Amino acid sequence: MSRKKRFNTKYSPEFKLRENRLSYSETARKYGLVKNSMGGAMETLHRWERIYLEEGAAGFMTERRGRKSTGRPRKQPLDKSVEEDLIAENQRLKERIQYLEAENEYIKKLSALVYAEEQKSGKKRK
Repeated sequence: MSRKKRFNTKYSPEFKLRENRLSYSETARKYGLVKNSMGGAMETLHRWERIYLEEGAAGFMTERRGRKSTGRPRKQPLDKSVEEDLIAENQRLKERIQYLEAENEYIKKLSALVYAEEQKSGKKRK
């Protein structure tokens, strides 16, 4: 006895919208819906109808197959004013870092010059 193969057919959102009000069995027969891994054609049609009643036609545009993401939620975009403030703060901090790095280099060079001068004159550093 051979078993029928089950295919996970993906139906378009337009296909899922039932224009004429046929019964579930009439709709399944008319469009040739087959049983799937989630259940029979009637369950599929019932699920589509529930999605349509709850979310409207836009509900068919979202992908519902597979597991739901349990990972880190996506970041919400920042307000324009907050984003501009962060950019300005970032620029101010970069300028501050440049200033401190230049100051550090100056101190190193000055220290090296003082040390070389002390070595010439024979004085010991404290």
